[in-house]
Amino acid sequence: MNTPTLDIRTQADRPLARNMTLLAQHELNGFGGLGEGMSIQRAKDGRRIIWLAHEAAPKNFTAVDVSDPRQPKVVVQTDLPGAKMRSNSLDVVGDVMAVAYQTESWGGKEAGLELFDISDPEHPRSISFFSCAGEHSRGVHQLWFVDGDYVHMSSGADDFTPHRKMDDQIYRIIDVRNPSKPKEAGRWWLPGTRVGDSEPLPPLDYPGFAGGGFRAHNTNVYPERPDRAYLGYLDGGALVLDISDKAHPKRISSWTNSPPYTGFMHTVVPLFDRGLMLVTDESTENNARDWPKLIWVLDARNEENLVPISTCPLPDHQAYAARGRFGAHNIHENVPVPTAWQNDQIVLGTFFNGGLRAFDISNPFQPQEIGVFVPPAPVGAPTGTIQLNDVFVDEREIVYTVDRHVGGLYILEMDF
Repeated sequence: MNTPTLDIRTQADRPLARNMTLLAQHELNGFGGLGEGMSIQRAKDGRRIIWLAHEAAPKNFTAVDVSDPRQPKVVVQTDLPGAKMRSNSLDVVGDVMAVAYQTESWGGKEAGLELFDISDPEHPRSISFFSCAGEHSRGVHQLWFVDGDYVHMSSGADDFTPHRKMDDQIYRIIDVRNPSKPKEAGRWWLPGTRVGDSEPLPPLDYPGFAGGGFRAHNTNVYPERPDRAYLGYLDGGALVLDISDKAHPKRISSWTNSPPYTGFMHTVVPLFDRGLMLVTDESTENNARDWPKLIWVLDARNEENLVPISTCPLPDHQAYAARGRFGAHNIHENVPVPTAWQNDQIVLGTFFNGGLRAFDISNPFQPQEIGVFVPPAPVGAPTGTIQLNDVFVDEREIVYTVDRHVGGLYILEMDF
């Protein structure tokens, strides 16, 4: 008897769902390319609005009414203030939304942070704009805004000159307690990356991979430890900073897997009650050229000595190497707001053409995959596959994930 063999080259083309049920998909009026900003507002009239940042021009952000997750409705969709820029990241606290602006090239005047009043979701109103424009700046790539007081962000600055162009985005803390007049409260960068530093310039180990460098990406701060910032610093690894004095952050510890891995450390999420930490690498290359890109589990009981103990399992990367990116990117970050799900036993992450995957980490030494959602390639997908980019779970345990290029918003239930 001949046993049929699996053509692994086509696995990325095959839809797959296990322990996840698709409730709805919305292509967002033909502008379904979304970035890394997802946040839910409870509007004054009782509606639940999810605000989504776009991956690229011309759209800035889209708001979708998800009060009934099976019947999502676009509330408003706005255009960017310029053609050669992206928003990519946003967060909502109450009726205030912070939006990141990154320009395609250095020196763009639109680079910065904009705050919006979204008390009337159909008519978002600008409150203020904090410029991050400068000769060596592309502005803000990612931001974290959860307490209504401070925006923590990866950003360039008009007075920051890096040795290498791609080391331009540092960690900046912006005081927005008066949202009409945001001001910088503090900043930190990896020593040696700025012109004028006394420390040596750290070597760039991965010049052949897209977008690498020593710069901040995710900049997470949690109420359990408001004196700590947890940074993914791309080729600089995962960092824990002491921000008890916001004007003078100090490094406590760092961890990296690279080399031998290929850098681009993206997200750091502490699980305080368990003494653990989740760290993701981002895949930035098509055809799994930078494989492996993983979700790592670290023992963080001693924050000065972070120890890797496991990774979340993935299928054979060759099955997904034919088209697009395959590997880790974003995870649900236990955002400390009332509209976000909090869980330290289950991790949900996006893996581009590998879809959305859920892992049980109740045994942190042996994470187990417990759910998968890989939708078919959206019509017009430039890679010919799905490229799921980000994930957010609300307090109802409804899951939202987005496509990087054209597929828009997918809304799911967890069946585990």
